[in-house]
Amino acid sequence: MIDSALLFKLIKFCVVGFSGMFVDFGTTWLLKEKAKANKYIANSSGFVLAATSNYFFNRVWTFHSHNEQIVTEYFSFFGISLIGLGLNNLIIYLLTEKLHLNFYLSKLFAIGVVTIWNFVMNYIVTFR
Repeated sequence: MIDSALLFKLIKFCVVGFSGMFVDFGTTWLLKEKAKANKYIANSSGFVLAATSNYFFNRVWTFHSHNEQIVTEYFSFFGISLIGLGLNNLIIYLLTEKLHLNFYLSKLFAIGVVTIWNFVMNYIVTFR
């Protein structure tokens, strides 16, 4: 059974992630559809901007971090997010290229999987 404090952190992490999804999808859409950038470059750019905004919101609101080593903490969060980005792109590739699913549906599914990865790793490593 998951304890209530951990569950509350997960819920807050998901709320932050939901706000980051708007940053991610908005950036991806602008770059892919309007700037005609490669879909993986657009996806990566959206993901990086969302990960950065998510770090700051999670640091303050979700985990109430007072770690003075903010640069180290940021790079830990960002490193975990980069691994998540690799998972995100892999899932999108498999779903769009192999299963021929819609790009944005594939991206939504990838975000769900990567959210779990990011929460667990940041809970254990970044904000321990």
